[in-house]
Amino acid sequence: MNVNSDTAKNILLVEDTKSYQELMSVAFEENNIPDKLYIVETGEEALKFLRRENPYKNVPIPDLILLDLDLPGIHGHEILKTIKQDEEMQIIPVIIFTSSTQQKDILQSYELQANCYLTKPYDFENFLALVETSLDFWLHFSQIPEHRDYPESR
Repeated sequence: MNVNSDTAKNILLVEDTKSYQELMSVAFEENNIPDKLYIVETGEEALKFLRRENPYKNVPIPDLILLDLDLPGIHGHEILKTIKQDEEMQIIPVIIFTSSTQQKDILQSYELQANCYLTKPYDFENFLALVETSLDFWLHFSQIPEHRDYPESR
């Protein structure tokens, strides 16, 4: 991985499927990605994490969000809409990372201001390659604005 920054980034993965959570963790290890991966399983947990509500009061603001669409409770599109309508959170890049290839999901994601839409590969090697390539681009080549500090709990 091409790392142009000495500072590790914080990445929030919103994913309810344990096997994809484990694959992402392995992808970080296999690619020697120094960034910190936080994992939440539901939309409700994602919003609590982003708002730094209990039990997430001391978590950092993520530099990047990897968001699945098909989540229990709040659907990924609703989470994306909430993020992009929030003055403090809207600058965080959100990559839709899902198994859906449906055009309606892709279109709605971009209409709700997703920064990118990636379809999860089913084979391990392509999964690793996609994670490495996308994180390398988003965290080390693209320019992401620095966070505005927002209140720990709103």
